[in-house]
Amino acid sequence: MGKVSIGLRGWRFDEADVFTEAGTWRPLEEMPKGPRHRLLRLQVVMGKPCDACYLIHGEEEKRRCREATVVYGEPLEEILLCDRHEPDFSYWFQEEGGTRLAGEPELRDEFHEWFADGGRAPDGYGGVDHVETDPDDLPNLPDPEEIYEREQELLEDERSDFDGDGERDGAESAGTDGDDGLDGIDDLDLNREYPQ
Repeated sequence: MGKVSIGLRGWRFDEADVFTEAGTWRPLEEMPKGPRHRLLRLQVVMGKPCDACYLIHGEEEKRRCREATVVYGEPLEEILLCDRHEPDFSYWFQEEGGTRLAGEPELRDEFHEWFADGGRAPDGYGGVDHVETDPDDLPNLPDPEEIYEREQELLEDERSDFDGDGERDGAESAGTDGDDGLDGIDDLDLNREYPQ
């Protein structure tokens, strides 16, 4: 088994962490905590607008934003991008010092500031070459009954990583908009059709 993106490109999962050898979804309680947290977070961010488009158009023109196809960064501090703006992030990350923030919660805010100040990739900048053996066949997020045998316990376990303000325990806020992504997780619609 290798690595696979699920729903959005960018975050890569070891197939052995999320799938059984028979190719079915592992129950959540059998997944390592990191991949499980990312999988839960994907259920929140799927269908959200590209961060860069949102910075351009704002809330009033949100309908003009493209839907994100790529996710980078850490859960709850992730950067969502459409295909058009992924090269801007790649340029900022590789050429403008973003690599120093890899794995840090400030990654998203620093990229947002750079982009909002007019930062863009030069024309023709290639961006990231995703290795796509079957780009039209990204696995969809699982149906809840396939993996959630102990859903409530696992969600409580996920919530224990955060204090009441939606911040990671022991971590300072990185200027988030207050959306920790876990509010209302009990009401997630995991049966919806997700774009591929």
